[in-house]
Amino acid sequence: MPSTVDPPGKTAKRKRKTSESKPSKRARSESSEDDVQAQILLLETEILESKQNYNNITALIKLLRDDNEDAENSVIAAVSLCRVFTRLMMSGEMTKREGTSEKEIVVVKWLKERYSEYKTAIIALLGEENISSTALTLCMRVLKTEGQHLHDSKEYNFPTKFLTDVVRVLLKSGSDGTTRKEFSKKYVEENDDVRFYTLEAVEKILTEAQTQAPATALLDNALDILTAVESVPESKEELEDFYITPPKKTTHGLYSLSQHKKRAQGAWLALMKLEMDKEQRKTILRLTATSIAPWFLKPELLMDFLTDSYDAGGSMSLLALSGVFYLIQEKNLDYPLFYRKLYSLLDSEILHSKHRSRFFRLMDTFLASTHLPAVLVASFIKRLSRLTLNAPPGGVVAVVPWVYNLLKKHPTCTFMIHRETHAEAKEVLESEGMDDPFLPEEEDPMETHAIDSSLWEIVMLQSHYHPNVATLAKIISEQFTKHSYNLEDFLDHSYGSMLEAENAKDVKKPPVIEYEIPKKIFMKQDAASGTEDSLLVKLWDFN
Repeated sequence: MPSTVDPPGKTAKRKRKTSESKPSKRARSESSEDDVQAQILLLETEILESKQNYNNITALIKLLRDDNEDAENSVIAAVSLCRVFTRLMMSGEMTKREGTSEKEIVVVKWLKERYSEYKTAIIALLGEENISSTALTLCMRVLKTEGQHLHDSKEYNFPTKFLTDVVRVLLKSGSDGTTRKEFSKKYVEENDDVRFYTLEAVEKILTEAQTQAPATALLDNALDILTAVESVPESKEELEDFYITPPKKTTHGLYSLSQHKKRAQGAWLALMKLEMDKEQRKTILRLTATSIAPWFLKPELLMDFLTDSYDAGGSMSLLALSGVFYLIQEKNLDYPLFYRKLYSLLDSEILHSKHRSRFFRLMDTFLASTHLPAVLVASFIKRLSRLTLNAPPGGVVAVVPWVYNLLKKHPTCTFMIHRETHAEAKEVLESEGMDDPFLPEEEDPMETHAIDSSLWEIVMLQSHYHPNVATLAKIISEQFTKHSYNLEDFLDHSYGSMLEAENAKDVKKPPVIEYEIPKKIFMKQDAASGTEDSLLVKLWDFN
């Protein structure tokens, strides 16, 4: 076989003139690298010129595998082999035909074995940093060519095993996240057939992982791929973008919307069965109603995961709320203690939680039905009103309009803000006062007696130190002329946003300030000044 590089140990020695300088180490290195790359291109050219040079494929695979010192040479060898195998598959040299001789069958078998070795080698490159993106491009290029040309029959043949190997490397701990995102966005999201078989591969890999030691990275990497699929097809007609020439038979699973959803459902269920930490579970819960449930043919299969999360309490329950309610509303999930559990979430932390806005949006949905018992609605109104006494201003300004809207939707609860008392009872009330009949420790919202109480907490808020809160609280004491408040206008307030709004206001009347700046605050005044010492100095000795 011709070669541009002399075998090691046989290079002829040449005498140099004394005046001739030796080449630098860097120059020798660059020259050697150029020789290797030239050899790779020569080997590729010879393969494409004649079948007699097919043994050069073995030499290229050896260069691809063994050149550990220079990744660039490995990449060039991989690219050359990609061109070689692409040309061979497209020309039919790697496929058995009618009338093929025994000798040609042996050659075809040998080429397929070398092609298998090549795929193993570029799969290994896929796990290497800095060259994984190039390796991914090569993998997907040969996958496409193999799917379209490397099969003996005319039946559709997608290289599922090869794709599974690619996905397996991308899911491994330490794999390049940029390459994984490139695979997800460029191939999985854009091509229906790649998505179909990728979901199948993810389910298979995650199912195998359930019997192995927990791997946090595996779950995170699988989430990267699964969440990249943003658009859920809604009809069979949307399944039209294929990476490989699609099957001719319209009965194939690729044309079935239910088969696509079945594979996505299987992948998500396999993911949910893995051991996960708190943050990973929260991430999945945030996606349940919007990105996960639409894929499920049987959303009730989410029941165990959601109810376990809902029963966990705290922020986990808040995130599971929307998913549980979706199952109750859409799939008739039987959860008889739903409102009791929801009531238990109204603790001292809820108005301080970062999920406060999300919770109020859901609460607005859960209590919107006019068929709910007034006793139940009153308990929620009273509990949240009580919590405002120790809540930040940003939380209070969300509660007050929420209470207003509920009172408008459930007029029978307005007894809590206006209840006529008889003369005798009024005298006793004014002279002795009364105990609040509300039972704050009661867990059942149907037994709290909140309907017999009043919203004195909202009246207390009318004297709040923050003027915006005090002004807003007064809407409960005025006539209910407004139909409802848009809750979105009040949900995202915080100390910062309220301070910015206050600073942006125009000052109509200048505030009263000290007209004379005192010279001494913490010290006694000079006797000659005739100024009296401040009360602070009189009561406290700072010496």
